Amino acid sequence: MSRFSPAIDTQVVLITGGARGLGAHLSRAFLAQGARVVINYLNSSEAANALTSEAPERALAIQADVTDPEAVKALFDEARAHFGDPITTVVNNALPSFSFNGDARPQADNLSWAQMSQQFEGVNRGALNTVQTALPGMREQGGGRIINIGTNLFQNPVVPYHDYTAGKAALLSLTRTLSQDLGPDNITVNMISGGLLRTTDASSATPEAVFDLIAQNTPLRRVTTPEEFADVTLFFASPWARAITGQNLIVDGGLVKG
Repeated sequence: MSRFSPAIDTQVVLITGGARGLGAHLSRAFLAQGARVVINYLNSSEAANALTSEAPERALAIQADVTDPEAVKALFDEARAHFGDPITTVVNNALPSFSFNGDARPQADNLSWAQMSQQFEGVNRGALNTVQTALPGMREQGGGRIINIGTNLFQNPVVPYHDYTAGKAALLSLTRTLSQDLGPDNITVNMISGGLLRTTDASSATPEAVFDLIAQNTPLRRVTTPEEFADVTLFFASPWARAITGQNLIVDGGLVKG
């Protein structure tokens, strides 16, 4: 009989890149719902520890480079020892260093493979490491949730974020193939694709005129906030999403359709 419960307040949740930016909003959202949250970080130890202090009994900050499989294994082992249960929800949010400023991004004629490779390594290798490491615990518990963070630039490539968008597109493909592979184990795999969020660390370099333009072209006439994005992440982790897998849900206030 399955022991897995999709009730958020029973879960041990890993948020990669969970100490700052969108990740901090995701961590706080799960903590607010009673989950036990592993806040993964690479360099942001001060921010991670500050978040942990907000819910010291249910938050655990762990430094790990998600592109390093041994570091990811150590993270999962530490989390299980601390909470007494395995991680059963993984939110792959970690993003290699990137600034959302279209004026400063490489164009087609000067885009380097090193820039492309950096995104593939951080986004896809990182997600592969966390998923593979999570599987034994998820199967032991009878199920799990994998939630990947994407982008609406698949459908609306209005700025030349070639490297970032290509890495996230590959993650969407992995989301769909993993959902097929892991469905028999009662593990759902979904993606949430936002647009520009107002405001995170990554979007802090975005000119105000860009935010205004997006708001003018969005049915809700405003730019989506990190808190609104986090709401949908909670949905995919909750019992309400138990029959949803392999999907990519766009959360951008209606700017992009389909």
